[in-house]
Amino acid sequence: MTGTRLPSVAEPSSAPGPAGPATGSTATDGAGRTAGGVRALGVLLTLAVVLAGVSVWHLSQGTSGAGFEDEVILFGSRIPRLAAGTAVGIALGVAGVLLQSLARNALASPDTLGVTAGSYLAVTAVSAFGIAIPVWASGAVAFAGGIVAAGIALGLAGGAGSSTTRLILAGSALALAFQACTSTLLVLFDEETKGLLAWGSGSLSQLGLDAFLQSAPVVVVVTIAAILLSRRLDVLALGDDTASSLGVPIRSTRVIGILLAVVLIAVSVTLAGPMGFVGLCAPVLARLLARVVPSLNRHALLLPLSGLIGAVVVILSDALLRAIIGAEAAIAVPTGVATTLLGAVVLILMARRLRDSGPTKEPPRVRFGVRSGRRFLVVLIVSIAALGGALVLGLLAGSTWLLTGDIALWLQGQAPPLISFSLDERAPRVIAALVAGAALALSGSIFQGVSRNPLADPGILGVTGGAGLGAVLVVTSAVASTAGMIAAALVGALLAFALVYGLAWRGGLNADRFILIGIGVSYGTTALTTFFLVRANPWDTPKIYTWLSGTTYGRIWDQVIPVAIVLAIALPLVFAARRELDVMSLDEDTPRLVGIGLERTRLVLLLVAAVLAAFSVAAVGVIGFVGLVAPHAARALVGARHTRVIPVAVLLGAVLVTLADVVGRTVIQPAQLPAGLVVALLGAPYFVWLLWRSRDA
Repeated sequence: MTGTRLPSVAEPSSAPGPAGPATGSTATDGAGRTAGGVRALGVLLTLAVVLAGVSVWHLSQGTSGAGFEDEVILFGSRIPRLAAGTAVGIALGVAGVLLQSLARNALASPDTLGVTAGSYLAVTAVSAFGIAIPVWASGAVAFAGGIVAAGIALGLAGGAGSSTTRLILAGSALALAFQACTSTLLVLFDEETKGLLAWGSGSLSQLGLDAFLQSAPVVVVVTIAAILLSRRLDVLALGDDTASSLGVPIRSTRVIGILLAVVLIAVSVTLAGPMGFVGLCAPVLARLLARVVPSLNRHALLLPLSGLIGAVVVILSDALLRAIIGAEAAIAVPTGVATTLLGAVVLILMARRLRDSGPTKEPPRVRFGVRSGRRFLVVLIVSIAALGGALVLGLLAGSTWLLTGDIALWLQGQAPPLISFSLDERAPRVIAALVAGAALALSGSIFQGVSRNPLADPGILGVTGGAGLGAVLVVTSAVASTAGMIAAALVGALLAFALVYGLAWRGGLNADRFILIGIGVSYGTTALTTFFLVRANPWDTPKIYTWLSGTTYGRIWDQVIPVAIVLAIALPLVFAARRELDVMSLDEDTPRLVGIGLERTRLVLLLVAAVLAAFSVAAVGVIGFVGLVAPHAARALVGARHTRVIPVAVLLGAVLVTLADVVGRTVIQPAQLPAGLVVALLGAPYFVWLLWRSRDA
């Protein structure tokens, strides 16, 4: 990947010099180190002063006009909020440095490795099942979820030395899977988990100082332990071979470092929920300062520096949020929304400049052998039969199971009123699931072919997030309508796509940069969606949240027909470009050698993919994993040629969402589970297997 390299996590503060330097040189070096140390301490003291100033401003804000003289408000609300923000910022700042240094990856963080999502899932599960536990036990639960997530992400990515794109893709997709599980629990156990939606985006609201007083000693002790590990981390930055030759136990250092980082993340999640991207922003800003004052590259100083910056980021974000939208309005908006937006910007800026720090720059691939024409024909026939069966099952299944004869009577207009009512309600949602699944699968096939990455899909690339944001803006307005929602979803998807494409373009479209920027935009749109969701009418929040989870409930033909029309137009267009997709899937040079206008063709295909994703979101909400799973499963079944992949992927996507709709409305009836969550729960294990299988490819 080309571009200016960011401050590298693999660059030590100072390289070993030649043996036996001259005395004068030693004196000069000693004086330089002393001066550098003084400057470093000056930076730390300056940051401490900045934190104190921001804290005073933070304390002056609130919903009442009370000042510092009102001790009840000061000690009952504002100081606990400030204390929680400071502890969370320090914990996440230190944890971010540990994860980046251990992974030797400037984009590693609690969020991009899925650790925060794992901790949040564990805490939500405990709440959902009604288990009452004290604060310290909540921290232990969050720690267990975080350590499992960290182990899975690093293992699936191929270890700490994996490439930037692969590591972040593995962590982000794992986070999506954990978030789907969390969303399922929030929908199924809405009474038990009431209040966790806003908290799940990072909230500093506190009922007193008790939680802080229990958490602060843990943060202090773990931070000191991390500083004691700093010399090992400095040497580890030189590379595994060098560190091993210098006597650093690599394995135990990584294990201890990851355990310390996860403890800090668990404390943060327990205290204030998942505070997005502080663990990415703080280390990045710290390493940028270290470029000006090289002494700060030593982990003994880098760790507290990042912790202080993390505290400033959290407190400043919370104060700015209240200053911009008002203290009253800010009550409902989690602080994590502001930090996630900031983190998304940092991630995008880093992706534009980052060179891959891993040993390989190739995207994760899975090689498939040649499949025979007979096999393709068999798979195609079976897929068509499966789709027909799923369609019939979708019409029959529900609170009242029907017979196939009832469908025949309904088609002839002779069905009894009860049967006619049931099928009139089921038919639009079944067809909506079918066409939306097919559209998402076709969109995913395009994204994967163009980016040459079988792990890309419209969700990870921010397109469905943009569509969802646009639709939520209409749904939460006073003029909500079906046509308006479709238009807003289309505009949102196209704007998100234009943003990703424009930011990724640097004299050409680099596939890795395209994916990383897409992940950043996806996080940003999610944060904005949460912002508008928590500010919406509380009575509409469950309905909107369910729609954002992907649902076919209450679909009408006006929402289904536009998707069907777009799919009918796009499918032959994409199939006509199947040979171009085959060539673009090889590398950057081959398309130009055979006379394909690479950038023009790629832009047209990506636009088609974005439009398909937008219309599917308008029809059934935000459904993930379909665009990932269906194309990959098709390649595994019939080979990599798009002549075969496209029709099979479209059929598999339609079957997957149709069956997910059936499962969602039958397994827990009379309640219903959104189809998007069922797809995620089914797709997550497959995705884990896919990452595991492709880790050495």
